[in-house]
Amino acid sequence: MSSSQPSSAQPDPTAGPPAGGDDATPAALTARAPHVPADLLVAEMVPPPRFQGARFDTYLPDPKQPSQSEAVQVLSDFADGIGDAPAGGGKRRWFARKPAAPTGPRGVYLDGGYGVGKTHLLASLWHATSAPAERKAFGTFVELTNLVGALGFQQTVRTLGEHRLLCIDEFELDDPGDTVLVSTLLGKLVDAGVALAATSNTLPGKLGEGRFAAADFLREIQGLSAQFRPLRIDGEDYRHRGLPEAPAPYDDETVTRTAYRTPGASLDDFPSLLEHLSTVHPSRYGAMCDGIEAVCLTDVQAVPDQSTALRLVVLADRLYDREVPVLTSGKAFDELFSEEMLRGGYRKKYFRAISRLTALARDAGALVAEGSR
Repeated sequence: MSSSQPSSAQPDPTAGPPAGGDDATPAALTARAPHVPADLLVAEMVPPPRFQGARFDTYLPDPKQPSQSEAVQVLSDFADGIGDAPAGGGKRRWFARKPAAPTGPRGVYLDGGYGVGKTHLLASLWHATSAPAERKAFGTFVELTNLVGALGFQQTVRTLGEHRLLCIDEFELDDPGDTVLVSTLLGKLVDAGVALAATSNTLPGKLGEGRFAAADFLREIQGLSAQFRPLRIDGEDYRHRGLPEAPAPYDDETVTRTAYRTPGASLDDFPSLLEHLSTVHPSRYGAMCDGIEAVCLTDVQAVPDQSTALRLVVLADRLYDREVPVLTSGKAFDELFSEEMLRGGYRKKYFRAISRLTALARDAGALVAEGSR
């Protein structure tokens, strides 16, 4: 879809702001289809902007949840055991001091509910590991599968096999093919001496089932089971602690006016954006959002099918990583996915998207408040 020929439903930036004035014309995500070279996919496997400053001492454990403090200590010790030893049995200079060999499993698995700080802890582990940045990789499960698709399996093994640490956020078991692919990849990397860390979510209100999620993960990677130590992290979604409910959607005029008054904002019609996402590979959604300071969407509707819903989940993750506020009109975010979807095999993804988009919607309230002054 070309943004130069907006549909009747698509906001038309060329029309100018509703109230006139000298406000800047907002960007349109539907006009962006970036190309990301395969080699950059590896170089960009670092903690997202939201977690660039994440450290163990900036994680605030809930005093009522001792598992959170325990996780900090376990991961800190794990980072100390990784060091910067050559991966894959590489040659070491004779006069170099041999680092202490790890005394525990070569992998940790963080199991817990939404918003308990697993990604913060995973990013803290990445930062605390003393290897240089180019020898550590951090990405979501989806980004890892995209990397294999871009580089090929053998090249991915060779590239990541030179790393000291691979952090996989949001490890998912809902696609058997991808799970087997990544499980095989992890086996090769462990053989090469790469330390692993992963996170996964359990369903809201069903934290007691989290241990089964850990068991599923360990069973799927079969021979690697002994390499992982499951860490249960209990707690309430921090995005909901003491915070008001997600704000109700605004009207079209408010969303459009705010887009024009917010430097770096984008403005799109939601159905048109969903259509555009089908033309861009999910590995490029992050690049598509680069430089966007706020996303403004009119006419938000329930997603029509599962393929569309899964693409929206990836976009929500990339926006959340970049801390981009999302201002909308139309339906509320808890109405995006049908009951059937929320009961199906991808339910964990959908609940995560709702939680993250709700947090970004709260952030967007400040943009409206600034415009009303």
